[in-house]
Amino acid sequence: MWLGPEEVLVANALWVTERANPFFVLQRRRGHGKGGGLTGLLVGTLDVVLDSSARVAPYRILHQTQDSQVYWTVACGSSRKEITEHWEWLENNLLQTLSIFDNEEDITTFVKGKIHGIIAEENKNVQPQGDEDPGKFKEAELKMRKQFGMPEGEKLVNYYSCSYWKGRVPRQGWLYLTVNHLCFYSFLLGKEVSLVVQWVDVTRLEKNATLLFPESIRVDTRDQELFFSMFLNIGETFKLMEQLANLAVRQLLDSEGFLEERPPPRPPRPHRNISALKRDLDARAKNECYRATFRLPRDERLDGHTSCTLWTPFNKLHIPGQMFISSNYICFASKEEDACHLIIPLREVTIVEKADCSSVLPSPLSISTKSKMTFLFANLKDREFLVERISDFLQKMPSKPSGGGRAERKASIMDSAPEPSPAPQELSEQPASPTSALGGLPGGRAQEAPTASQGLLRLFQRNTPVEELGAKGAKEKMKEESWNIHFFEFGRGVCMYRTARARELVLKGIPESLRGELWLLFSGAWNEMVTHPGYYAELVEKSTGRYSLATEEIERDLHRSMPEHPAFQNELGIAALRRVLTAYAFRNPTIGYCQAMNIVTSVLLLYGSEEEAFWLLVALCERMLPDYYNTRVVGALVDQGILEELTREFLPQLSRKMQGLGVISSISLSWLLTLFLSVMPFESAVVIVDCFFYEGIKVILQVALAILDANMEQLLGCGDEGEAMTVLGRYLDNVVNKQSVSPPIPHLHALLTSGDDPPEEVDIFDLLKVSYEKFSSLRAEDIEQMRFKQRLKVIQSLEDTAKRSVVRAIPGDIGFSIEELEDLYMVFKAKHLASQYWGSSHPAAVRRDPSLPYLEQYRIDAHQFRELFASLTPWACGAHTPVLAGRMFRLLDENKDSLINFKEFVTGMSGMYHGDLTEKLKVLYKLHLPPALSPEEAESALEAAHYFTEDSSSEEVLQQEEQEEAGNDIQDKRREEKGTSPPDYRHYLRMWAKEKEVQKETIKDLPKMDQEQFIEMCKTLYNMFSEDPMEQDLYHAIATVASLLLRIGEVGKRFSAWPGRKSRDSAPDEDEPPAPEPPHDPDWELQPPAAGDPQAKAGGDTHLGKAPQESQAVGGGGGEGRGSPSQPLSDDEAKDDTSVSSYSVVSTGSLQCEDLADDTVLVGGEARSPVATTHGGGAVDTDWCISFEQILASILTESVLVNFFEKRVDVGLKIKDHRKVERQFSTSSDHEQSVVSG
Repeated sequence: MWLGPEEVLVANALWVTERANPFFVLQRRRGHGKGGGLTGLLVGTLDVVLDSSARVAPYRILHQTQDSQVYWTVACGSSRKEITEHWEWLENNLLQTLSIFDNEEDITTFVKGKIHGIIAEENKNVQPQGDEDPGKFKEAELKMRKQFGMPEGEKLVNYYSCSYWKGRVPRQGWLYLTVNHLCFYSFLLGKEVSLVVQWVDVTRLEKNATLLFPESIRVDTRDQELFFSMFLNIGETFKLMEQLANLAVRQLLDSEGFLEERPPPRPPRPHRNISALKRDLDARAKNECYRATFRLPRDERLDGHTSCTLWTPFNKLHIPGQMFISSNYICFASKEEDACHLIIPLREVTIVEKADCSSVLPSPLSISTKSKMTFLFANLKDREFLVERISDFLQKMPSKPSGGGRAERKASIMDSAPEPSPAPQELSEQPASPTSALGGLPGGRAQEAPTASQGLLRLFQRNTPVEELGAKGAKEKMKEESWNIHFFEFGRGVCMYRTARARELVLKGIPESLRGELWLLFSGAWNEMVTHPGYYAELVEKSTGRYSLATEEIERDLHRSMPEHPAFQNELGIAALRRVLTAYAFRNPTIGYCQAMNIVTSVLLLYGSEEEAFWLLVALCERMLPDYYNTRVVGALVDQGILEELTREFLPQLSRKMQGLGVISSISLSWLLTLFLSVMPFESAVVIVDCFFYEGIKVILQVALAILDANMEQLLGCGDEGEAMTVLGRYLDNVVNKQSVSPPIPHLHALLTSGDDPPEEVDIFDLLKVSYEKFSSLRAEDIEQMRFKQRLKVIQSLEDTAKRSVVRAIPGDIGFSIEELEDLYMVFKAKHLASQYWGSSHPAAVRRDPSLPYLEQYRIDAHQFRELFASLTPWACGAHTPVLAGRMFRLLDENKDSLINFKEFVTGMSGMYHGDLTEKLKVLYKLHLPPALSPEEAESALEAAHYFTEDSSSEEVLQQEEQEEAGNDIQDKRREEKGTSPPDYRHYLRMWAKEKEVQKETIKDLPKMDQEQFIEMCKTLYNMFSEDPMEQDLYHAIATVASLLLRIGEVGKRFSAWPGRKSRDSAPDEDEPPAPEPPHDPDWELQPPAAGDPQAKAGGDTHLGKAPQESQAVGGGGGEGRGSPSQPLSDDEAKDDTSVSSYSVVSTGSLQCEDLADDTVLVGGEARSPVATTHGGGAVDTDWCISFEQILASILTESVLVNFFEKRVDVGLKIKDHRKVERQFSTSSDHEQSVVSG
């Protein structure tokens, strides 16, 4: 790598000069390579501890002039090859030119200019670098790749100096954080430590401090605990580690979401600065925080933020805080958490102007909206730039207000006039433009406009005048008045000033008439609805009539959704619920539909139109309750873990008891998934939902803790889980809302009040008040931190469950133990994930669908299988191994999608590891027949495929006949057993079992092998024996067997060529006579000729001519059996059938080479035979064939071959070796290595 020239004052300290010329010196670092002694060890240690890049560049080139003592570095290299290339370029291109100069300063100036020019040429396509030194980063990235064997696709995000605690000894070194791995390297006095941990394997990541370990970061995987400490900035390091681990577990959870949101691991430019990936991750974290704080749509990206003050007219103060700007919103958050939050959609902005500066109000900025509200910001650091950015975003906004009539409603909602009545009135009169199309939808379901245009509660609630409701009515009226006063002071709609006062009003209860409106505002659903006009109507239109698993589940659950409420006791409410749920399943097929969504959606429909309920559901599923409603309810399990953690913290005594009973895991899912709607009376639960939309999951956790705290004494006295569930159930049944103006709805919770003493009623507002008083210390940031920690635990637990399920799905006769299968699964999964990290030749291998059965979620392609096969196979064949792996892959890939799952992979491995000699030989035999043997590998594969097609067609005829007979039997049975269905089913089962048995493969079912396929198998065997201790004995044995089988095949060919052969049915009986024939005839005993003896190759045994002829006479034209075409003798053969030449094979020695197929030559005495085809210089006979039984019988005669195939190989050792090879770092150091693999 060329370097920008830098001065070096002491050129020979710690360096050894290897080459020199008048202008340049090539040096090697002491301690690098062989030797070095104590000096080398010390230098290596210093390099690691003090200088991150020194061990990356063990070679360098310096520029020098004769009279100067100053040297200039011009290049460095990580290998001798790299540095030699640079040295040769300098010698070839610069030496002659430099000798022309007279002045040494001119020489140095020229060299420096030339080197800078080369670097500029190399980097001309690279963006201008940031504040980080690109050369230093590039060296660190090179070191990471070289040290840990990472490919180009693995990008370094950042690296830190730290200590890794190995036992009680800290090892100082460097921690490299890449997109997919955590790596650590240390070299101290000859001791080398190298760690590689995949982020997807991390089960725990936390920052802690103990007596043993000072402030440190703990990283746990399934089989080890790692501690890192002595960071310069531990906070920054831990935050980055959290982000990378979070990205990895998101990948396990949902590959699509992961790929969409992930920072680009493979940027389009070849070399990106360290800060680029780091900036991507930082920007991502800021975006997530920004969206969560202000409840903004998922595609909103933060453009920038600045400190400022906001004038708040309600208390006449300038509140300090931060202004955030993105492409569609201007937001403000005060420094004090509850002082003020503000969201201004740019679609509502009419005027942005710079106000006059004054000492009281420096750099003010005024923003006016369509609702006649004006916001005054001041103390802006760069007001000019800020106005310019806002203007740019405003120009990109669509000119027409989106949503037509909806914009009018919005303006009225945002109007700060104090009249209480217009808002509810206009809410009900909102134009139903998105749903007008719904009225004409097919399906025969009720599609009345009221279903789509307003909340169902208004249609099905008896309109009792407020005056008749007495105290409850007065209380409701007071609530409405309080909110209208609030709207007058703080504004109404999206641009409302959100302060602690709003929370107080929410805690006192939202009036029925405003509930839908405020849910939309607080959840952020209103923003998405306004910016996507007509979207819901389109979804409904597209999803109508579509059927899927989700729609089936929706239909099943429709009538279970609040059946006690009159709104869902008729088709009007049911049809609305159906449309909303189906539209969402169509929008987000990853989630589709999950139980509990129906209960939540039915409540949303009570207070809003269909479209409003839909967007509230979007806000819940995709932002406020992330991952709650996917197939594995991961989000709910994560928050359940948080609840357990909080119980340990706030109620330690109860936590121990509950853990013993296992209660929290039983109750929390129903509490969390339905937001208490399924376990509490409706009027009470809806108050909790009010608070939830304002404050998020924090409220649900607080209320859960308050419920457990209120029942602590009774729960501590419970003896089992059932008793504890009854206690909690009775308590929840009696949580009442005494202020509700709606008629009470019967609560159908399973655990109804029982016993002589009815439990005491609990007011929901009292419960909320207690929850805020006792547990209000919970903060949103802390909950997010705990969510990350629990997500690691939950997803790894689910992955372990998936592993156990897959292992259980493997048949018991596979031969591997449970532990071996689990190890193989982890290796297989790691190989699949590698395709996501660094790309794959097969795009389907990268895409993982978590909704598929566990067995189908991880699959690998042919290239990945070849890598695994090479590491794990007991049949190592040297350079021939990839060929054998390709054949095995084609054999296992039954559905021809170029991917195999774990079950298929294990089946292939088991065939080589387990079973007796016959089973292993069967696998080897099949690997040399189509489809395993591809046409490119054997020219005669086409003929073989033709034989198999012919054979399979005859099998199909036989099977058809059997099925027809079976069908006749069934009909006969039916005639005998009229009206008795159970016997029919039993008969079907018997027939099915019979068919299953028929499909069991026997050795007679195996097709015959032609000559070229047999030669390929011999080639495989010779390669397989090349590294065995019994190598020579095995070679001799296989030569003997191959020679014998070649002669047997020739005899079989003569049988098949006889024109008057019997039908196929008699073939199996007459296949065998040629096999025992050779041993009886002494002339058939094969004497392996000496290598290079031409007479031995071309000559023949004069006695052999009669044997085939006599055998044919005895056999009477016996059939060949399955797999060979029947051919009459040609004219030439008929004339010369008494003088058939013998055949021989080449010597053992020549068969050891790679081109075995070319060296194994069948030499015929007569070249005129038309049944021989030439291939690679040898004659290959297409009529020649051999059966599996003949190969098996021949191999059984050689004990050394039998022992080879029956010896046991430990797959566990192979897996360990594979894991070491996977993370083997390429280093030329001969020092002791201590590799700990993740």
